[in-house]
Amino acid sequence: MTRLYRLDAPASAIAAAFGIEAGDDPWTGDYVAPGRPAPVIVGDGRTGSRRFLRPRLWGVAPPPMGAHPVTTVRNLQSPFWIGTLRHPELRCLVPATAFALWSGPAGAKRQRWFSLASRPVFAFAAIQRQIEDWPGFAILTTDPNRLVAHYHEGAMPLILHAEDHDRWLTADWRDAASLVAPYPGQSMRVGDRPPPAL
Repeated sequence: MTRLYRLDAPASAIAAAFGIEAGDDPWTGDYVAPGRPAPVIVGDGRTGSRRFLRPRLWGVAPPPMGAHPVTTVRNLQSPFWIGTLRHPELRCLVPATAFALWSGPAGAKRQRWFSLASRPVFAFAAIQRQIEDWPGFAILTTDPNRLVAHYHEGAMPLILHAEDHDRWLTADWRDAASLVAPYPGQSMRVGDRPPPAL
């Protein structure tokens, strides 16, 4: 599972790539780690007619017995998550330009950066939760594709195809759940460094 990704594009470029409203989002491009703020794309509920870029923190409040913020969602059948997943207005897209995973034997691990070959800015499927004054998000994960599994055996972020963004933000959960699948490895690239900034 990833604990680091990059969004090396300013808010204006993100808005142009996704056809959304950036508003006054101050994002200029940087890395994102748990607990740091980052822009996410939210819809206006079931109609999906408008989308907005909004700042959120990476991490949501943990379950009752948890001690640390939760950054990824893996068990989609969990009662802790299913209520959020069933509400389209609580789903969001997390724009990214690359994500990092660690690879190699213990003591000699190297960071590998994964990106999409044909899309400089892509989106993870995520959920958002507003707990008191803590607006946060958590990224969904899925089984690794063949490329990712070659470097890292754990889960990979759920990357959505561009044509599925509307479904994630507006569809009934039974339909949206069908989008939970590894992104094709042949459409990705991997390197020791993230791609250059946009």
